[in-house]
Amino acid sequence: MTDHSNSAHEDDYVSGTKHEFVTATIGDQRCGIAVLQVQDVLAPQRITPIPLAPPEVAGSLNLRGRIVTAIDLRIRMGLPRREEGAHTMSIVVEHKNELYSLIVDDVGEVMKVSEKAFERNPATLDPLWRTYSAGVYRLEEGLLVALDVETLLAFGATDEAA
Repeated sequence: MTDHSNSAHEDDYVSGTKHEFVTATIGDQRCGIAVLQVQDVLAPQRITPIPLAPPEVAGSLNLRGRIVTAIDLRIRMGLPRREEGAHTMSIVVEHKNELYSLIVDDVGEVMKVSEKAFERNPATLDPLWRTYSAGVYRLEEGLLVALDVETLLAFGATDEAA
């Protein structure tokens, strides 16, 4: 079916566009990473530790011949380490021409959310989460924290500021 009038699209653009996120769970919090930033979603991978790396750097893995730095988002977000052998998944993103595997507890679906549901970070959001959040979306089933990948992966800048 073809929509011959642009009014529906214009209204959506003016009143609130839809944003798409790959959803993930970190601890008990549902988060989202913009679909356009996601390169791949991976089941658990063999990760090679990197000596002297920061604690949140779990190591590196090989993805189709490219070396990918694996970041444990539980550690990055100040949460306790997961139990040995616990299920994990990874969301692969590209940042400054490098690939990073963001290790999360679970990956959900791709979710479209209305810009109308967007809010700046509430004051009640944990300060560390606020640092890595681009804002939140209030949904019927709870908050979706939109993760700011650039800030998550800016190790030197945020660590020196703290």
